Amino acid sequence: MKKTIWLIIIALVLIIGAWFWTSYNSLVTANEAVDNQWAQVETQYQRRFDLIPNLVAAVKGAMGQEQTVFGELAQARANYSGAQTVNEKAAAASQVESAFGRLLAIMEAYPQLKSIDTVQTLMAQLEGTENRISVERGRFNDEVKNFNVMIKRFPMNMLAGLYGFTEKTYFQVAPVAANAPQVNLELNK
Repeated sequence: MKKTIWLIIIALVLIIGAWFWTSYNSLVTANEAVDNQWAQVETQYQRRFDLIPNLVAAVKGAMGQEQTVFGELAQARANYSGAQTVNEKAAAASQVESAFGRLLAIMEAYPQLKSIDTVQTLMAQLEGTENRISVERGRFNDEVKNFNVMIKRFPMNMLAGLYGFTEKTYFQVAPVAANAPQVNLELNK
């Protein structure tokens, strides 16, 4: 009889230990999936940041009076480089998008730019990059949702708290990026 009780206790300890082990590993895997997906977003941001200076250089000569946009793009890129957290990087990326949107609106107003092959090629690459960024952001938010749901459900919520896993923040567009860029096409004389 005593032997059976000890076997039951040992079996329960092994089952509980296995649950803790697999649950912890599930949390680590989900956490890494979120981090990996953010890295994919950053990879696309880097592609954008590599292409923008080339586009600016190709367009700059034809648009000398629009120097403020070039300054805003440079400042936004510098802000992104200095950002440390996901939230800071998302805010800085929104600044880049806002300044880049103004550049695109200005370029639309200058038909002669559309005839420059380099500008057309860079624009096509940037459009593709913007689409990739949108897809990767969506995937990032999906991974964040999966992780957040996992750590909020019982009994995983107790284990997540015990091991220090906390809720992740979704990528959200900054309010500034939601506004259409304003373009002043008056030429300086």
